[in-house]
Amino acid sequence: MGIFEKDRDLTEAPTDARFTVDASTFRVKAKGFTMRLDHFLSHHLKWRSRSSIQTLVKDGYVSVDAARPEAPAGTGALRVEKRPGAKLLHGSQVVVRIPEEYRTLLLGETTDELDVLHEEVDCLAVDKPPLVAIHPSGRHMTDTLIQRVHKRFKAEIEAGEMLPRLCHRLDRETSGVVLVSKRPETHAALSTQFEDREVEKDYLAILDGEPPEAEGSIDAPIRLSTTSPIELEMTTAADGLPCRTDWRVLEVAGGFTLVKLRLHTGRQHQIRVHMAALGAPLVGDKLYGPDNTIFLRAAAGELTDVDRERLIVDRHALHSHRLVFTSPRRGEAVEVVSDLPLDLREAFPDLS
Repeated sequence: MGIFEKDRDLTEAPTDARFTVDASTFRVKAKGFTMRLDHFLSHHLKWRSRSSIQTLVKDGYVSVDAARPEAPAGTGALRVEKRPGAKLLHGSQVVVRIPEEYRTLLLGETTDELDVLHEEVDCLAVDKPPLVAIHPSGRHMTDTLIQRVHKRFKAEIEAGEMLPRLCHRLDRETSGVVLVSKRPETHAALSTQFEDREVEKDYLAILDGEPPEAEGSIDAPIRLSTTSPIELEMTTAADGLPCRTDWRVLEVAGGFTLVKLRLHTGRQHQIRVHMAALGAPLVGDKLYGPDNTIFLRAAAGELTDVDRERLIVDRHALHSHRLVFTSPRRGEAVEVVSDLPLDLREAFPDLS
């Protein structure tokens, strides 16, 4: 068992997003080193953003029974821990309570729309629409992709026959293939494939302008910007994390370019940052496109007609086109493909 082993639930409700769970307990397996509380929880609560996990901690919904040399692991008293950066030791017990108002909110209206591209006993791949959040977070707490999955498989979940979990993430504005596991052991196997970079990930994007060459590779490290007023903005920098994207031009028309991209790493905003660094940002990109103040106005709900005209489309033009993974049960390669979605085909008919 790995360092993120789950000990047990305090309830038997079998659900990924914990809509009906009052609390869950996790045991830390980290011999020889310490671990931040928020980092530890991020590996268990994968449907929640890092910021929402930190808020959960600060609001007093997380308790810790810290392992101590003078006491066996798990025998100390639980105490509320409000510091996201608190250090956990091997044997620590972490209990997460889910706020009642959060669980009630998650039971909100969810559509039946779910386009299944591939399904087998242990997993399925779905086609995520643009502008649908992948999991509840921030202002997008209902009708998320994981909630649509749960609605589709409600009977199996309630019977304890299935535990759907997302194996990776896409930004809310990004459309395309998302892989979902049905069982915990399958989730572990597929997550390992992503972590070990064994999954092929190809994207389609529409760029404002053209890359410097018809095909190539950009190998530019990425880190958070230290100069931007927007705290989530990334930038290329020599001291960033290693990051590589391959591109190939498929079509050029009207000053726009349809490209196919392959990720060799999975950094935050990788494609968007790399294409902007090449001088051809994604169409519709509010953060890395013509002017990042557009992002601030969009966040405040104050986009102008001029902003919308500059963006052309109401989301960044990025689509998860192809995913190749190994079926954990059959050991065979599985290829899942999703074509360019309707909103981008209609906006750029000469490129689709």
